[in-house]
Amino acid sequence: MDKWEIYLQALEQFEAENYDEALKILDDLKRLAPDYRKAYSLEVCIWDKLNNHIKELETLEKMLPTFDLSLPDEKIFAADALTRMARDLDALAMPEEAIKFFLTAAQTAIDNQSACLKLSGAIYSACGIENFSADDFRALYDDYKKFLNDIVPYPRKFYNHDKIRVGCLSANFNRHPVMNWSWSLINKLDKNSFRVHCYSTVDKCDEITEFLKEHVDVWREIYDLTDAEAAKIIRDDEIDILFDLAGHTADNRLRIAAYRPAPIQISGIGYINSTGLDAFDYFLSDVHCAGNASAMREYFSEKIIVLPQSHVCYEPSRTLEISEPPCLSKGYVTFGSFNQFCKMSDLILNAWKKILDLVPNSRLLLKARVFNTTDGRNFVIERLKNFGIDTTRIDMRRFTTNHLLDYFNVDIALDTFPYTGGVTTCEALYMGIPVVSLYGDRHGERFGLSMLKNVGLEMLAVDNLNDYIQRAIMLAGDWNLLNDLRKNLRGMMERSPLMDSANYVRDVQEAFKKILRDERLNGDF
Repeated sequence: MDKWEIYLQALEQFEAENYDEALKILDDLKRLAPDYRKAYSLEVCIWDKLNNHIKELETLEKMLPTFDLSLPDEKIFAADALTRMARDLDALAMPEEAIKFFLTAAQTAIDNQSACLKLSGAIYSACGIENFSADDFRALYDDYKKFLNDIVPYPRKFYNHDKIRVGCLSANFNRHPVMNWSWSLINKLDKNSFRVHCYSTVDKCDEITEFLKEHVDVWREIYDLTDAEAAKIIRDDEIDILFDLAGHTADNRLRIAAYRPAPIQISGIGYINSTGLDAFDYFLSDVHCAGNASAMREYFSEKIIVLPQSHVCYEPSRTLEISEPPCLSKGYVTFGSFNQFCKMSDLILNAWKKILDLVPNSRLLLKARVFNTTDGRNFVIERLKNFGIDTTRIDMRRFTTNHLLDYFNVDIALDTFPYTGGVTTCEALYMGIPVVSLYGDRHGERFGLSMLKNVGLEMLAVDNLNDYIQRAIMLAGDWNLLNDLRKNLRGMMERSPLMDSANYVRDVQEAFKKILRDERLNGDF
């Protein structure tokens, strides 16, 4: 049997999702033909499906030297390999290394669209780096804009519609955390004054997608369209305000906005920082995240819309009964973090180590996709040991779709920094669990501050590491307070601006009307 026939056997097992069997066949194939790249390519796909970043990185490192970058087809495959390596590094909380690979991937890419996506990856990774300056971000934005030279923007044109047409652009019109924050924006604008168009790049539809298709005013599938084709559809729909819900997150279509299909273009909700692109006029924020707006502008190319309370409105995906704090039955406090492992910076791990040392018998429950594999679990164990953390006190749990159930085992949630939690913080609060959050000067470093202020727990949002540690210790020493919060936090949240969709929608509508009026009067077009 030749190598092609063996490869086809492995491919058949892969397509049948028999990954262990496929790997066994590939091991035989690599012994027969050590330089046969198809074997390594398929192995990478398997590790990707299994969410095994460690094994995927190892396989990619073996592949990388085999590419001949003088050949266009080889450059395509090399750019893909470099991008995968960058994503793995980011997932393993190594953002600096990830940025280097994203930048190399962008330089290797043979088309502008691909290069832009890779640079988005670099910009996203930078959000997880402490002290990444405004100038550092601008350098990445400038790199991105070099790959927009093939785009000719539409001339700016305002319309006189009876209703303001708001276009929402996203790859996440499905069961995705962004929907927990954007549901009211999409579904609850006043039908007498607004008309909502959704421009969907969703590749995996579900019941959320189907609901939106039936209930928004206009639904457009643009997944398979080029950026130019999608921009023309938005232009032909005469959208007044285009709202991008993705920013530099995965599968974004920021290049559509670069065509300037709408006279006013906004980003926010689904991404924590500036897009850095001239195509966007505004970024949706609030009085807490924006902080000192003049200082914040250093990080933004967009004007900042400062809502008076919260720039998001939380819609729970699921409602579970509230349990009593587990410390009451277990006799010790359990801290927890359900944020992605990529957000667990050196700074925050040092803080967690001190908290565990100062709260005797306490434990830390971590829940993330990285624990779905033995390799990922072992990687995290070694990293924690490097910080002097006693890993026998760490409970590492696999990511599951019913992750809210694990909050029954958590007394106090610890936020990450500089990339803070978002929907995870809302979920913890909704389950009656207080969250301790550290905040900084950048917009994405202040999400915890905004949520805690809005829910009435601003004393748990602090601006220095020592206070972060002390707030966690204070909570851990007051079990009566933990019990009271468990009983009352959901009600506090439901009565807060975080879940007040009527006032939130009113604020958004007023902001939309104001910027449309101001831009009509002052716009240079």
